[in-house]
Amino acid sequence: MQKKSRLTTYILVALALGIFAGYLANLNLAKPVEYADYMSLITTLFLRLIKMIIAPLVFSTLVCGIARMGDASEVGRIGIKTLGWFFIASVMSLSLGLILVNLFRPGDALLGHMAATTAKVDIVTSGLTLKEFVTHLVPASIVEGMSKNEILQIVIFSLFFGSAAAAIGEKANVMVNALDGVAHVMLKVTSYVMQFAPIAVFAAVSGVIAKSGLGVLQTYGVFMAEFYLGIALLWILLIVIGFLFLKGRIFSLLKELRSPVLLAFSTASSEAAYPKTLEGLERFGVRNRIAAFVLPIGYSFNLDGSMMYCTFATVFIAQAYGIEMSLGQQMTMMMVLMLTSKGMAGVPRASLVVIAATLGQFNIPEAGMLLLLGIDHFLDMARSATNVIGNGVATAVVAKWEGELVDPLKNVEVADAPLQ
Repeated sequence: MQKKSRLTTYILVALALGIFAGYLANLNLAKPVEYADYMSLITTLFLRLIKMIIAPLVFSTLVCGIARMGDASEVGRIGIKTLGWFFIASVMSLSLGLILVNLFRPGDALLGHMAATTAKVDIVTSGLTLKEFVTHLVPASIVEGMSKNEILQIVIFSLFFGSAAAAIGEKANVMVNALDGVAHVMLKVTSYVMQFAPIAVFAAVSGVIAKSGLGVLQTYGVFMAEFYLGIALLWILLIVIGFLFLKGRIFSLLKELRSPVLLAFSTASSEAAYPKTLEGLERFGVRNRIAAFVLPIGYSFNLDGSMMYCTFATVFIAQAYGIEMSLGQQMTMMMVLMLTSKGMAGVPRASLVVIAATLGQFNIPEAGMLLLLGIDHFLDMARSATNVIGNGVATAVVAKWEGELVDPLKNVEVADAPLQ
């Protein structure tokens, strides 16, 4: 946690230095655009480092997550209800981000300010059609899919592979444990790559300001304000839906989740709040059997705050490059994000990895992602706190459905009784 705090400090310092260096370059250099071009070399290197992580990380984490859910016949109705809730919550979160970014259009303020080295990519605005999406959904060869970083193909193969491993049972344990080792190694590689983030932030920010001046900075403040408004609306939706099932006890649940939410917000890590979230749910009355099953799955399949950010940020970057996405393309993108956002729990800056993978699928320049890296910590704080709220509400609702929610004061089941 201290290392993450130091990295955040370095990124913020790099952001400030980048602003200062870009301002000086804009004022004093005869051709500040050339300076921006040189800085883009650094950002390109960082982007390639991120993209080399995607294939092994998605495959290993997703396979392990599915395989450890157990055989489908044993998981039964609890798994179906849990995943059903997660699907509905995912659609709601992704849709809210999509609606708000189209309503506010924060990327328009950056139109024409992007680096010249990536401007040539802006002419490709068609993205994936539905036919192309279906055609590329299933890999002809997973090796080819991984070599080309075809994220959708990797996810589809991982779903089949993980399900088969779960069905086999004990015979697959050695392989699943090996893949778990791969996942941990890739998480370590991710931490190494993120050490270069301050340099990439400095290069990205100074290059943009050198070309466009300080006026571009106001976009950051507007973007953050609009995103936090979206997070507030998502909280309201989650609480209202929770109230429909839990009635007045939703407020007791929020009280129990207050501590883990604050921890997630302050550390910008929903994973750091996992133990306290589990304790809070059990104090609320969720039996351990349900909490220990639903909550870990939620950390892979129900990251509500992160999913809302993915649609919001992806369309923001497209707007900044002047790429207009049709309604059909945005719906296709939402389906892509529905898949690519799964299995990434515990990955530092996980949303950036998912966004980087998704941008490439729709011919949107990945370099635009770096514009958000400097303020990503502040955005991640809100995302992480929202993930805790979403998973807490989901676990409590599934427990009620299964008759496993008790009144901690009376120690009686309250699934069918009116909840006060």
